[in-house]
This record gives sequence, structure tokens and C-alpha cells, in this order.
Amino acid sequence: MDIVLPTAVLLLLILSALAPFIQQAQSQRAGWLMAILPAGLFLTLLGRLPAILAGQVFAYQLPWAERLGVTFSLYLDGLGLLFSLLILGIGALVLIYGGGYLHGHHQLGRFYAFILFFMAAMFGVVISDNALTLFVFWELTSISSFLLIGFDHEKEASRYAALQALLVTGGGGLAMLAGLVLLGQIGGSYEISQLNQLGDVLRNSPLFLPAFLLILAGALTKSAQYPFHFWLPGAMAAPTPVSAYLHSATMVKAGVYLLARLSPIFAGTAEWQMLVTGFGLATFLAGALLAIGQVDLKKLLAYTTVASLGTMVMLLGWGSDLAVKAAMLYLLAHALYKGALFLVAGAVDHETGSRDVSKLSGLRRS
Repeated sequence: MDIVLPTAVLLLLILSALAPFIQQAQSQRAGWLMAILPAGLFLTLLGRLPAILAGQVFAYQLPWAERLGVTFSLYLDGLGLLFSLLILGIGALVLIYGGGYLHGHHQLGRFYAFILFFMAAMFGVVISDNALTLFVFWELTSISSFLLIGFDHEKEASRYAALQALLVTGGGGLAMLAGLVLLGQIGGSYEISQLNQLGDVLRNSPLFLPAFLLILAGALTKSAQYPFHFWLPGAMAAPTPVSAYLHSATMVKAGVYLLARLSPIFAGTAEWQMLVTGFGLATFLAGALLAIGQVDLKKLLAYTTVASLGTMVMLLGWGSDLAVKAAMLYLLAHALYKGALFLVAGAVDHETGSRDVSKLSGLRRS
């Protein structure tokens, strides 16, 4: 068994708990010091790239509630590695950036704690093999997102946006749980790696369609697909490092990850092609059209992110090998460039005190 995977999650959770104390003791270098762990984990997993490209997978299992079919099982393959590297690599950079962006903030230690808590939860999502374990980590990302969006809780807009995001993504998570339970009942296992090999058995069950629709609801809400897209622009009330990490590079990609992970079960069916492609197309059009009239720099980036997420979902719905590869390549590119754009937007806002694009002309001369 691969002990690195559970150890990584545990270390991130421990560092999250210690973050306020580290910030208090090393206020000038806290972000750099805490970035060492995710950066080290990034390099550790990157070292496994050759083995994974050769077809090897890394797994860990710990019996939990065996009578209920719940095992704490972790599984790292190519898809999980792609997301893990994004989560850890960009997370390390955001810790460093956040220390400078929020320098002097009286709750900077709390920011570090919440970011690391989210990092651990999101990492758990993409390496979970047991469906119920995945749900636990999934909901932890919603809770940590709520805490991060509402970081400036003195502001009513931040509290409202945080609650809105929690209700939408949390509600979708409960629907996803019901769908995963149905899949487990049909297939006789909650291990995703096993369920992915039972496509024909699952598709012939009368419970297949309800399970698909419930899981799809979870994916659509998490990845801000139309008509659930509205929570993402509202979440721009969060500090810019949060927007760059959660709402561009990682959390909003969780729904895309879920669809890609379960595609061996659902892809190729008429329902998959019609609904996933349809929602993706509608989201792309809505995001692109709504972005046109935005003057707030962060909301402009948020709506273009909605459009990009719609494109990824649409490609997964199309279902061909080329389309799926294009979706994953676009996901990687988007996480890198859009995360960087959010960080630039934060720097502009920090230095000028404005995100209104109509007032930001002439920056080069200033």
C-alpha cells in the first residue's frame, strides 16, 4: 500500500491547524514556510509521473465501516495526478502570494488555515477511490469554500456570497451522495475503480438514470454550470488569492473531475451526450454573453471562467477520445492562465484601489 497519499492529507490538515501559530511566530515568512509542504508534495508526486505514464497506479486502503461498504481507500492514476499537481503546485504559490496581498491583515493566520484546509479536502477528492469517502472530502471543500468566501465576514456582501455558494454546492453534494449510493447498491461496491468496470451491469439497471441525474446535479452545481452558475460571480467577494485558487484553478474544476472520473460508467449513453453536452453549451453561451457587459475586473474573469467550464463539460459530453483529451488539456491551461490573471487583477486592485476596468486605463504610464 502507498502510505504517501494518506500521509499527505494528514500533514496538510495538521499544518492547517498549526497555521495561525506559525503566522504569529513568523509573521514575515509564514507564507513561504507553509508553502514548503505543498511544494514538497508536488515534487514527490511529480516523481511518480513516469510510473503512472507506464500504467502503474498507487493505492491505499484502510478498513473503516466494512458492514456499510465504506473503506478509506485512496487511488492515484493519471487523472488524479493531473489534478493533484494543480492543487498542490498552485496552492503553494497562493500561500506565498496571499502573505503579501493580505500583509498586515489581523486574520492572516486564519486565511492560511482555511486555504490549507481546503487544499487537504480538494486533494482528498481527487485521490478518493471510495465513493462515500469522496463525498466526505467533497463536502469539506464546500465548507472550507464557505469560510474562505466569507473571510471578510464584517461585510454583508461576503456573508451573503458565502452562504449562497454553500447552499448551492452543498445541496448539489447531497444529490450526488444519493446518486453514489444508488450506484453502490446496483454494483455491490462503493469502490469507484470497481464501479468503472461494471458499466454494462449498471446501465441495465432501472436505477441507472436516477443515479446519473443525481450525480450530474452534484457536478453541475460544483462547476458553476447553467443554471447554477450565479454563485461563482457572487463569490468574487472573497479576497483575490481565494478567487485565484478556488474559483479558477481548483474547486470549480471538481465537477469536471467527477464527470471525467465516472465517464466509464456514464459516457456513451444518450442521456450523457444530450444532457452533459447541452448543459456545457448553455453554460458556455451564458458565461460569454454575461461577461460582455462586466466592468468589475474580477467578475469579468469569473464569467469567462464560467464559459471555460462550460467548454470543458461540453467536450466531456461529446465523449470522443480527442474531445476528452482536449478537455483535460484545456483544464490544465485554464488553471494556469486564469489563476495568473486573477493574481494580476489582485495586484492591480491592491495598488490602485479599484477593479473598475473603465477607470484603469493608463496603468503602464502610472
